[in-house]
Parts: sequence; C-alpha cells; structure tokens
Amino acid sequence: MKFLSYLVHLFTVSGVLFSFLALIAAIDGNLPLVFFYLAIALFVDGIDGSLARIVDVKKNTPNINGEILDNIIDFLNYVFIPSFVIYWSALVPPGMELISVAIILTVSCYTFANNNIKTHDFYFSGFPALWNIVILYFFILNTDPMVNFYTIIALSVLTFIPIKYLHPFRVSSFRKTSLFVLVIWMINTTIILYFDNLEKNFLEINMFVWYLTNFYFLSLTAVRSIKDIVSE
Repeated sequence: MKFLSYLVHLFTVSGVLFSFLALIAAIDGNLPLVFFYLAIALFVDGIDGSLARIVDVKKNTPNINGEILDNIIDFLNYVFIPSFVIYWSALVPPGMELISVAIILTVSCYTFANNNIKTHDFYFSGFPALWNIVILYFFILNTDPMVNFYTIIALSVLTFIPIKYLHPFRVSSFRKTSLFVLVIWMINTTIILYFDNLEKNFLEINMFVWYLTNFYFLSLTAVRSIKDIVSE
C-alpha cells in the first residue's frame, strides 16, 4: 500500500505539469488550450482526495503532507495561472491588469489560509477562489473588460461574506444530482470551447442547456445561503 500511496501523491503532483502547460498556452495566447490543461488539473484535483483516502496515504506515507501538496497545486491552477491570464490576455482594461492580479492573489491567500472555508456539509463559505472558472466565463460570455474588472472586485468582496457555494464532489445534499449536472455542464462547455463549427441550432440548444446548469448551481448556492440566514 505504501507504493500505491506514493503513486497517489505522484498523481497529485501531475497537476504542476498541467499548470506549466497552461502557462505556456497563455503566453502563446491560446486560451482554449489553457482551459484544456486547467480542466485536466481540475479532474486530478477532483479525484486525488478520494484515491488518497482509499489507499490511506496518511498512514502509509506519514512523511508527506498530502493536504499541503494539494493546496500548493490548487493555488497554481485555481489562482496563479488565472491571474497570469488576466494580466496577459487583456481581460481587464489597460492599466488595471496589475491591480486586478494583486487583488486576486491577496484575497486568495486568505481563502487558502482560512480554516473555516468549508461548512459541515461541505459547502464553501465565501467565494472559494475559483478564478479558473471566472476566466472561463469571461471568455465564453465575451464580457467587457471593465465588467470583468468590477466582477473581480465583487468576487473578492464575496470572499469575506459567508455565502455558501456548492462543492459538487463533496457536498452531502443533492450530491448525485450535482455530479450529474456537473457532467452536463462540462459537456456543454467543451462544445462551446472546441466545437463552435457545429450546426447553429444545436449550438443554441447547447448554450441554453449550459445556462440551465449554471442556474442549478446558483440556485443551490442561494437556497443553502438563505437556509443559514433563516436559521440564525
């Protein structure tokens, strides 16, 4: 089992490689390729924790802190690479690149150091530094750079407000439904990014379903947050 535990850690470390590849793609100005590598990193992050628990890495490799390792790689893929993309790819108005990156990096450091970031039922409390998803939405929706800048500010403020955000891999309520909707969202997003030459009506239906999946996640966030307010 010790050998398997080291393999799981190595699997987690593979996220660094995809982070580096995403950085190269960003320098080349190929944002769809950036999202491809970040998606692979997201997949690794989504299952490495379950694999670690199955082989009991804490028991078999006590000299390696998997949680710290995971956080380092998550910060690269969720925060650092998206920050570079924002700085490099004109997603915010000229002259506002550095301040946008400074805001993102600062509040994200707080997020990663916050011991209360997850609730007892595995929702995130406060915006969970999902900047990789944020830049994806900037790209898909083709939002104005000034809108993007204000969105960055708003999400940074929401980092400190205990609104509950869904963690589809770990949440205890509606987990199966959330995972199913997440798979649909991933398929829709893949089509939007890489198959825009398909038949127009199909693409419109795909986009509509994509909006519906987003509405589902936003609804769960709203319901869970309201539940906390009502119970106080």
